[in-house]
Amino acid sequence: MDFMNKRNLVLLGHAQSGKTTLSEAILYICGATTRKGSVVDGTTVSDYSSDEIERKSSINASFLYCDYKGVRIQIVDTPGYADFLGEVIASLRAVDSAILVVDAASGIEVGTERAWQFLEEAGLPCIVFVNKTDKEDADVNRVISDIKERLSKNAVIIGSPIGADLIEAIAESDDRLLERYLEGATLTPEEISNGLKQAVIRRKIFPILTGSSLTDKGLTELLEAVVKYLPNPLERTKILVSQPGSEGKKEIQFKPDGPFCAFVFKTISDPYVGQLTLLRVFSGTLTSNTGFYNVNKKTRERIGQIYILQGKEQRPVEVASCGDIVAIAKLKETQTSDSLSDEKEQVLFDPIVFPEALISASVRPKSRQDEEKISASLSKLADEDPTFKVTRDQQTKELIISGLGDLHLAVMVARMKKRFNVDVELGTPKVSYKETISKNAKVQGKYKRQSGGRGQYGDVWIEVEPLERGKGFEFVDKIFGGAIPKNYIPAVEKGVLQAMSEGAIAGYPIVDIKVILYDGSYHEVDSSDLAFQIAGAMALRKAVLEAGPVLLEPIMDVEVIIPEEYLGAISGDLNSRRGRIMGMEMKGKLQVVKAQVPQAEMFTYANDLRSLTGGRGTYIMKFSHYEEVPHKIASNIISQYQASKKTEEQA
Repeated sequence: MDFMNKRNLVLLGHAQSGKTTLSEAILYICGATTRKGSVVDGTTVSDYSSDEIERKSSINASFLYCDYKGVRIQIVDTPGYADFLGEVIASLRAVDSAILVVDAASGIEVGTERAWQFLEEAGLPCIVFVNKTDKEDADVNRVISDIKERLSKNAVIIGSPIGADLIEAIAESDDRLLERYLEGATLTPEEISNGLKQAVIRRKIFPILTGSSLTDKGLTELLEAVVKYLPNPLERTKILVSQPGSEGKKEIQFKPDGPFCAFVFKTISDPYVGQLTLLRVFSGTLTSNTGFYNVNKKTRERIGQIYILQGKEQRPVEVASCGDIVAIAKLKETQTSDSLSDEKEQVLFDPIVFPEALISASVRPKSRQDEEKISASLSKLADEDPTFKVTRDQQTKELIISGLGDLHLAVMVARMKKRFNVDVELGTPKVSYKETISKNAKVQGKYKRQSGGRGQYGDVWIEVEPLERGKGFEFVDKIFGGAIPKNYIPAVEKGVLQAMSEGAIAGYPIVDIKVILYDGSYHEVDSSDLAFQIAGAMALRKAVLEAGPVLLEPIMDVEVIIPEEYLGAISGDLNSRRGRIMGMEMKGKLQVVKAQVPQAEMFTYANDLRSLTGGRGTYIMKFSHYEEVPHKIASNIISQYQASKKTEEQA
């Protein structure tokens, strides 16, 4: 197909704004389907997975295509919930334009604002479609006014014939047209149409159309606007790429007959064909049963059949060319964010920057037989969704899953049960507390056992000193005169390290401590490595209890991004979590609050922030350092540990 006769676009908007119903209507109007499916009935082409049908909402980005008046239109239908933002971010890397869907009754919502922000960052042109105008409580004029006020004053209603206001806006977006317009010349229909297209492509104008995807009202006009005003693959926003071994960036040339280059933006696990790799071709062509060069992996990869996706269906095509979004099955090396090209003209696209995980839960299998399967199944889910993370906390030994919200984690757990037959329970992760000391102490650790035959004897004197936070552990051998034979010194250190790993007051690892071994005694017959190891451990536990033991907790660097009207509520909430506000700064229209907050206070923050800001706030968080736990809180943690230890001993 002629590259000029291609359009590819993403459907964006708040959850329940009607994106999936719109995609279903477009497929039907264009003759790609013989009947319109329903979200309620679970019969749409794009919401085809069992979890989407069950929840009656999109969870994954799905890929569709249709032909309208000789133009191939590829559509990406994306989820509107914040928990599945990764799908939106990846999809934006595959398309040249967007349709932003707004509910005519609900108006501008959190998801609408978020989608608009993504489009601004990506620099993609956009048509705004005010949907559901047939609803009783629809208020189209109010919604259009809000779009102009809250999204862009350059959002303009278009219709036929084109009004004087719009002609003026078109003229203002092009110097040549503006000059003619100001001279009083009447712009020709062709000048107006071409001028509008260029204004849309350059994001100078955002056309607004209205209608209803349920009744098909306004959809023909929408399709006409897609074909007339949205860019074909050669007209899209420029992309800067780098080249291996070269500094700086260069603008990629979109050429159907140029060297091949493409970008992998998503990986899907298909139950029948296995892994499907989705890529967008930006230049050149790729033919089935040939191969390409993976620039990131520095290797050539053979490919089999190329497919174009229609929901869950993979339809074979012989060639993928400039502008196409296609899938290839069972690639061995290629992963999401990889750059593919001609080996002689290599280019590297910027990798996708996915949002950091906001919420975590500990995972444990409900049955013993699932223990071995749990890690493998979680790993497969993480390969498919880069915003879903799986880690094992080395200190607490817990398996931790992390994602963008409660719904995200719930969906992944449900998938694990359905796909891999693994049932798990979720819990709140344990905090990785640590223990340390606040002063010096000198103690003796003596282990002596005699029960017939050879006994056990180890005797050590150690001094402990606090180290600077983050310094870890230091062991100093100051034995002289053979008080302890050299061959037993490593055993003493081993015992000290063993006791440090087990903790002295609350069962957490002991850190930032210097241990000086300065005296001791031994027995010619009864001394052994084991005896000195036990003596070293006894001495360390005793020394910590005498050296002002304290509990440390992880402190997180937190950045909260919010509209300014929520500043007071967010600052107050962070203070209530024992947080310290470190600073504030503006980021566009948003306020960024920087704070340091104990990790123990952040496990529910994703949901609480969403509640406090109506879903308009986001945050990022990373580990900063360890600090002493306030005395009252530390006392509770220690007493709980002592009580559980006592219960274990009695059992």
